[in-house]
Amino acid sequence: MPRLILTVLLALSLAACTSEQPRGPVVLAAASLQDALTAAADAWAAQGHARPTLSFAGSPVLARQVESGAPADIVFLADERWMDDLDAKGLLAQGTRRALFGNRLVLVAPVPDNQPVSTQDFASLVHNLGDQRLAMADPDTVPAGRYGKAALVSLGLWDAVKAKIAPTENVRAALALVERGEAPLGLVYDSDLFASSRVRLAAALPASAQPPIQYPVAILAGSKNHDTHAFLDFLSSSQAAQIFQHFRFTRLAQQ
Repeated sequence: MPRLILTVLLALSLAACTSEQPRGPVVLAAASLQDALTAAADAWAAQGHARPTLSFAGSPVLARQVESGAPADIVFLADERWMDDLDAKGLLAQGTRRALFGNRLVLVAPVPDNQPVSTQDFASLVHNLGDQRLAMADPDTVPAGRYGKAALVSLGLWDAVKAKIAPTENVRAALALVERGEAPLGLVYDSDLFASSRVRLAAALPASAQPPIQYPVAILAGSKNHDTHAFLDFLSSSQAAQIFQHFRFTRLAQQ
């Protein structure tokens, strides 16, 4: 009898192993991609594929995770510079890197706003900050912060505002400061404004001051998941482009 029980338990164990659901690819993605990429992963899973596992953080954090050997399949950053670094270190699968989407910067204020903004002029709003803070991603390390600094420099505002910056580890953290009313203004992506009902557009940046913002994606050299290439192809498809455009990203020509 004990041997029979052992045989049954072994059979059940083997059946459990063979019926185990397949795992989707692990994707390390920039924080600003959270809503759009989550929707894209849902659409992919709805087609019968194993749903990708998504992990969001600032691009510098993600790059360090990849360098440390994080068990992931795809990296999707908000910055070409960090991707260049990973590429130079041989951490990307050759021929898989591409820039899929773009974004633009906007100035946001809290909703409701106890001190309504009376102007839609970007320069005036920044100059009128007084002793208050401008929330934005860290301009020294985070792509959204670097883009923001470039815009402020282009407008001749950086020297006047740099001491008033409340730097954050990623753009969603800057958005959160404005949502909580801890900063009266925040410099974030247009997609962040779309994703939050707790902030409103305070001012649009002049088109001439908008730096080129690109989101590169690539398969990691150590990827072993059989769905990785197919999911990357899906992200490059017109269906995924419609999803990202819904969240206010722009589609870039395939590179």
